[in-house]
Amino acid sequence: MSARNAAPGGPDGRTTVVVITHNRRAELLHTLGRLRELPERPQVVVTDNGSTDGTAEAVLRDFPEVVLLRPGHNLGAVGRNLALRRVRTPYVAFCDDDTWWAPGSLRRAADLLDERPRLAAVTARILVEPSGTEDPVVPELRGSPLTGPDWLPGPALGSFLAAATVMRTEAFRAAGGFHPGLWLGGEEELMATDLQRQGWWLSYVEDLTIHHRASALRDSTARRILGLRNTLWFTWLRRPLLPALRRTAHLMATVPHDLASARAFGRAAAGLPWVLRQRDPVPPEIEDRVMALQRARRSSSARKYVG
Repeated sequence: MSARNAAPGGPDGRTTVVVITHNRRAELLHTLGRLRELPERPQVVVTDNGSTDGTAEAVLRDFPEVVLLRPGHNLGAVGRNLALRRVRTPYVAFCDDDTWWAPGSLRRAADLLDERPRLAAVTARILVEPSGTEDPVVPELRGSPLTGPDWLPGPALGSFLAAATVMRTEAFRAAGGFHPGLWLGGEEELMATDLQRQGWWLSYVEDLTIHHRASALRDSTARRILGLRNTLWFTWLRRPLLPALRRTAHLMATVPHDLASARAFGRAAAGLPWVLRQRDPVPPEIEDRVMALQRARRSSSARKYVG
């Protein structure tokens, strides 16, 4: 369905919603209920990453219209790659099992992408529920230090949040999807950098909204380990030698000196053989963007390797 024949306020077939989940049955069912209520009536594809809590059975029972994929084990972010094989629409909206899109946002995102063929993705304003306050990362997105072409619908971004982004399906496939080596945790940065190297742009858009009711079923320490490990792997996969050395040294000096950080560095070191085999540093103009984001994030309250 094109922008011309998508009736205002009615169904809009330009976007498919992709959700990955693992052992969060109640949160997922709530999210699917919210997505079902959207006026756009998007197709929804769920990858159940090996849940053992009856998630898949509940989805089949309560949401038979959802395309449910069951790989049988936890693919992490690569579960989105699996889901993209089923996507036939020009755009894909990602959300987590504890986030859901506001009515009208998918239509607005599709309109923006329709009008800007080199725009790969738009990231929404995130509201934390039940308070309705902005997520701490929103000011960082709104105040992005990057500059971009005048046609961008908002600030240029150097990365995106998969729980709050609508992406051009063509761009996702051109970038090869999420890298299987990273599994989960900050996996967006590598993909975003590769998209920019191909000439795509990313943008934050203030009038897109997604709601986030953080699941209580999360292990903050495990997430920190994965996030720090993947930051190190991204650094050595894509950054030139001297910036990679400086970034590694900075992280070693500034992260908490505890068991979780030690485990993260240990896992990062264990993966160095494959990382160095796949190492492909970005050109100077992309490294300049990465550096600008790195400087801006040093004062961020939303991106700390703690927990």
